[in-house]
Amino acid sequence: MTSLRKLGRSDLEVFPLSLGGNVFGWTADEATSFAVLDAYAAAGGNFVDTADSYSAFAPGNQGGESETIIGKWVKARGNRSDVVIATKVSQHPDFPGLSAANIKAAADASLRRLDTDHIDLYYTHFDKVEVPVEEIIGALDELVRAGKVRHIAASNITPERLRASLDLSDREGLARYVALQPHYNLVSRDTYEGELSELAAQEGLAAVPYFALAAGFLTGKYRPGTTVDSPRAKGAEKHLATERGQRVLTALDEVAQAHDAPVATVALAWLAAQPTVAAPIASARSLEQLPALLGVAELELTDAEIARLTQASA
Repeated sequence: MTSLRKLGRSDLEVFPLSLGGNVFGWTADEATSFAVLDAYAAAGGNFVDTADSYSAFAPGNQGGESETIIGKWVKARGNRSDVVIATKVSQHPDFPGLSAANIKAAADASLRRLDTDHIDLYYTHFDKVEVPVEEIIGALDELVRAGKVRHIAASNITPERLRASLDLSDREGLARYVALQPHYNLVSRDTYEGELSELAAQEGLAAVPYFALAAGFLTGKYRPGTTVDSPRAKGAEKHLATERGQRVLTALDEVAQAHDAPVATVALAWLAAQPTVAAPIASARSLEQLPALLGVAELELTDAEIARLTQASA
C-alpha cells in the first residue's frame, strides 16, 4: 500500500498523485470518468482536483460539469470520507473574481454540484490583485468557520501576495493557506522555483503542481514527425521545438529505460521528488492513460537520476 503524504501543515494526507478532474465532462464522458475514478481509488488514490470552471472552456459547457460528475461518483460509491476533494474559485462564468460575496456564493454552488457538505481543499484559482487580501482571506476564513471548507490554498499567485496573505492570517488568527498549486514541470520551472518555492518551504506550504506533464509533452508521445490526436497537442508541441525540450526527452528516455517505466512516470517522479511537492496533478481521459500516472507512487529515482533530469531541463 502506497504511503500517503502529509499536505503541508494540514491534517490532510494525500496520495502522491492528485487526479486531475479537468477532463471530466470534457474529453471524458461520465461513464469514462467513473471508470477512471474507480481505478484511481482502487490503486489507493484519494486526492481529486477540480475547479468550479471546469469545463466552461469546452463548447456547449457551462462550467461545473467536472464537479457534478465527481459529486455523482462519490454519492454512488458512498466514499466521501475517503476522498480529499480540492476545488477552486474565481473563474466560473457565473462566479468570476474573488470578492467576499462571490467567494461565498461560488462555494455554495460548488457544494451543491459536489453534493457534499464540505470541500476539503479550496483554492483561489487565479489571484485577483484588485481585491485586498483582507477581503479574500476574510471570506475564506468564514467558510472554514462555517464548516463548509476544511483547508484553504492558492493557485497562480505572486510571492508578494502570498506573503501578505500569510502575514494577515498569522496576525489576525484567520484561516491560513496550507498549499499552493503552481504551474510546474520539467520544462516549466521558472514560475515556481525561486522566490515562490522558497516561501512555500519557509512557511510549510505543500505544492500541488498543475500541468505536471506539460499538456502531455512529458508523456513522451510527442516526437519529431509524429502527430498526436489530443485537444492539448498545440500546448505540448511547442516544447518539441526547443533545445530544452529535446534535452529533457533524451534524459527522460534514458531514465525510463533504466527503470523499464513509462516516460510519464519518470517525469512525475522527478516532480514528486522536488522540495515542497506533495503530489503532482495529472489527468487521464481514458483508463489506458492511468497506469503511467499511478506509477509515480512506486517509482523512486536515484539522486543521480534526479540530478540528470534537473540538469537537462535547466
